[in-house]
Amino acid sequence: MGQSTKDLGALIRGARNALRLTQEQLGLAVGYSASAISRIEGNKMRLDADVVPLMSKALGIPPGRLSGAAVPEGPAIATVATGWMPDEEDAVRRRELLTGALAAGATAIVGTGTAAALPAVDLEDVLFRLPSAEPVPLANLTSQTGLARQAFTAARYNDLGRAMPGLLATAEATKNAASGRLRQQASAVLARAYVLAAELASKQHSDAAWVAADRALSAARASGMSVPVGEASRVLAITMRRSGRWSSAVHLLTGQAAELDTTQARTAAVRSTLLLTAAYSAATGQDRTTALALLDEADEDVERRPEAPSGLFTVEATRAQVDVYRIGVLNSLGTPDEGVKIAADLNIDLMPTAERRARAWTDTARMWHALGDGQQTFDALRRVEQEAPQEVRRPALRALTSDLLYGPGRVQGLREFAVRTGALA
Repeated sequence: MGQSTKDLGALIRGARNALRLTQEQLGLAVGYSASAISRIEGNKMRLDADVVPLMSKALGIPPGRLSGAAVPEGPAIATVATGWMPDEEDAVRRRELLTGALAAGATAIVGTGTAAALPAVDLEDVLFRLPSAEPVPLANLTSQTGLARQAFTAARYNDLGRAMPGLLATAEATKNAASGRLRQQASAVLARAYVLAAELASKQHSDAAWVAADRALSAARASGMSVPVGEASRVLAITMRRSGRWSSAVHLLTGQAAELDTTQARTAAVRSTLLLTAAYSAATGQDRTTALALLDEADEDVERRPEAPSGLFTVEATRAQVDVYRIGVLNSLGTPDEGVKIAADLNIDLMPTAERRARAWTDTARMWHALGDGQQTFDALRRVEQEAPQEVRRPALRALTSDLLYGPGRVQGLREFAVRTGALA
């Protein structure tokens, strides 16, 4: 019996985690983006035929199991050509058996809705096929966008996903019906709506983030307002970074930061968030000098302006936010031990939104995981779930949970957590 489409994603994810490869690393080996690997592991995308041999070589899985060709039932046995030694073959077989057994158990729970992932709304389809809508008064549109932002910052991604088609359609209609100054203001609101769409798509690891971010920046530039341009530049840079173009992301962010008028509190705060995102982008490219320099620059900005104005779209320019980014940067640079003291002094409970608190606990979990402390990793993951249940079901968090499950130690309650959050679905 061939490997079914339903099981293929679990097979690839299990083998990747066993080899301690990130989705980005596997993608580089086979010519896919990290988001494409995520979709394959989620059984939302098929492997191209010419990629099967590359994936087989990268993971040590016989090509027949990846292409769906008929193979005997039971675990695959790696051949000498894959380069696996006998004890490693046994480990692969055990992992595949474990993956199959746990995935079957997870399927039953997923069917109950307790492990629902991020919204089922197909953002790519939404972006290219907006529903029809009538223009509304600008005040009403601004209010609708504000409510959508609240859903995002509260990590209610399902609610945001359901609202997104109507919001984008209404914002486009309102902008198109306006003229003069009102059109510029409507363009700014439209830009913020597309920023939210890009943020949501990034949470889903969807390539729709590219489209949404590009439209956000176009609308922001049409508004002639620097704050929306800064917000849109940030989400576009994130999509660039996730596709491996970290250097281009840093260039975009630092260039935009240099154009902002820092005498205005709001634009100065936007500048700080751009520098933070640029620092993390540089860290993903292992440019330690640039990453730390940008972090220090953002730190100095916040020190000069300790009372950051509220209203930034997803990231507040605060001391706590700088510390969270510093932990993430150090994780990416491969020196997570340098973040331990920062994490110890950070009071995540005081951060203003559930989404930000969840992200802070996520970076803390990654830090402990890199340091090999399974229990503290799991404790941080449970804090993510407490703050934002939908956040812990993101593809990246499910991958981290799965990786922890296949680690050398045994953590009490981890298996149940993995099933509950869809990490084994």
